Amino acid sequence: MKFVDEASIKVQAGRGGNGSLSFRREKYIAKGGPDGGDGGDGGSVWLQADYAVNTMVDYRFQRHYEAESGKQGRGRDCTGRGGDDLTLNVPVGTTIIDEDTQEVLGDLAKHGQRIKVAQGGFHGLGNARFKSSTNRAPRQTSPGSDGEFRSLQLELKVLADVGLLGLPNAGKSTFIRAVSSAKPKVAGYPFTTLVPNLGVVKVQAHRSFVIADIPGLIEGASEGAGLGVRFLKHLTRTRLLLHIVDMAPFDGTDPATAVKSIVNELERFSPTLHQRDRWLVLNKMDLLPEEERKERCKQVVEALNWTGPVYAIAAISRQGVEPICGDIMNYLEERREREVDDPELAAVESDIQSRMQEESRLRIQELAAARKAARLLAAERGEEFDGDSDDDWEDDDDDVEVVYEP
Repeated sequence: MKFVDEASIKVQAGRGGNGSLSFRREKYIAKGGPDGGDGGDGGSVWLQADYAVNTMVDYRFQRHYEAESGKQGRGRDCTGRGGDDLTLNVPVGTTIIDEDTQEVLGDLAKHGQRIKVAQGGFHGLGNARFKSSTNRAPRQTSPGSDGEFRSLQLELKVLADVGLLGLPNAGKSTFIRAVSSAKPKVAGYPFTTLVPNLGVVKVQAHRSFVIADIPGLIEGASEGAGLGVRFLKHLTRTRLLLHIVDMAPFDGTDPATAVKSIVNELERFSPTLHQRDRWLVLNKMDLLPEEERKERCKQVVEALNWTGPVYAIAAISRQGVEPICGDIMNYLEERREREVDDPELAAVESDIQSRMQEESRLRIQELAAARKAARLLAAERGEEFDGDSDDDWEDDDDDVEVVYEP
């Protein structure tokens, strides 16, 4: 399945039906009077969250949607039929933004949640509505009003409890394979994941959480380099970040330096996301000599002045993954219980997620505007634009798998 997490669509609500101009005409009944009926209301456009929809790919092929218009009124006081509403199913986790005003219209975070994005037109009135004691034969009607038109930006942010953060080839995909049944691509050569992968981690019966693996970040990602900035917004819904670190990089780079570069990119992208709880996971420990492991871990922790939780694992052999999964489950359950008991804490959490999503959206808009300005400047000078094109920020034509498996 092709993964698409953004789409622009235009929706048009149905027009209201016109009122009818009619007079009663029956044998032996003189001056029967006006009997023109009202028109029908136009159909509205709704968006509804549906677990069965995983991606925005359908909205890349069809971008214009129109609800049914109301029918015109008829004689004998017959009201025209109202237009049917149009309901568009979108993935759970979709944010709806008005492209013209940049207003966030809604955030569909639960299955079945729906929002009206375009109001249908109001029906017109038939001439029977204008009858009075002084105007017994009105020839006046009113037309139906136009339905609302909107240009919408749909943004999908995956719903996950835990997000994986790190450089390409740090072992994020291997980690998610080790703790869940998700099967993202892994190989014995360097490459980067192209799409987010989701996996359900089952700790015990009726105890599980969802983990998300996004494409790896590189230095300059917050300025648009690489794929990571396109998917960093998916981390704004998570409650905990796991920073996966390659302790035996093939190019010999310093792990602490790699961590600092990712932290800097995270802070530039979203200061609020940077302040999210983050645990350090030192991966590929099996590639280090056993007598050097503790000392290497100590060096990284001291270089970072790290005060949070630290785990040393070997994801490929599942060494050390069970303790971290248990601790994550306990952490998430404790957070949820505290939010249930304290409504103010729940409100703070909601506000934090809103700020993260707003910061990520504004950052992506800034990058898109800067890229467009650079392209126009290059065109004015007759130079070839050497930056990313808009196509580079769109999804490739190749089919890639979206993984969400228990």
